[in-house]
Amino acid sequence: MTAVDVDIRRQRLLDGLAASITADGFRDTTVADVVRHARTSRRTFYEHFSSREECLIALLAEANRSMIQQISDAVDPRAPWALQVRQAIEAWIASAESEPAITLSWIRDVPALGAQARDLQREAMEGFIAMTQRLTDTPELRAAGISPPSRQLAIMLLGGLRELIATTVEDGGRAGDVTEVAVRASLALLGPA
Repeated sequence: MTAVDVDIRRQRLLDGLAASITADGFRDTTVADVVRHARTSRRTFYEHFSSREECLIALLAEANRSMIQQISDAVDPRAPWALQVRQAIEAWIASAESEPAITLSWIRDVPALGAQARDLQREAMEGFIAMTQRLTDTPELRAAGISPPSRQLAIMLLGGLRELIATTVEDGGRAGDVTEVAVRASLALLGPA
């Protein structure tokens, strides 16, 4: 089997887990559900992952990388700073809305998974902090009196946005329902001192 075949099978399993989470939530998802959605075998599953939790961690790590890339690509570094903030928030929300069950699983299921999941949470937060600092370190923003946020401020901003989206979706709303408040809060936290 080639490396490409291995990657394809692994991706099918990740897609199978995503489909099962969307259908039933992570808590009610079994390995049998994952392999049924992936149209593969339990043997193939266990060749790639030791547990459904390990598969979830891999799925969410991939989703985080994808979200960071989507947000980064959506921001025009030559646009006025307030528009750049709006572009980033709208891209974040669009990504969250594209897979609300995965978004909620990331926020609600991961904390119960233990040390390996904690490593994922820290790695993801560091990726989002680096993205936020990179996106705010432009000549346009410096000219407007804005500098990259401290690590602590970035954590407050990112954690608040994540929780706002999660509670909104859990309460039956859409992530997009919070766009304006998220933009206003982000502008206030990131704006000139």
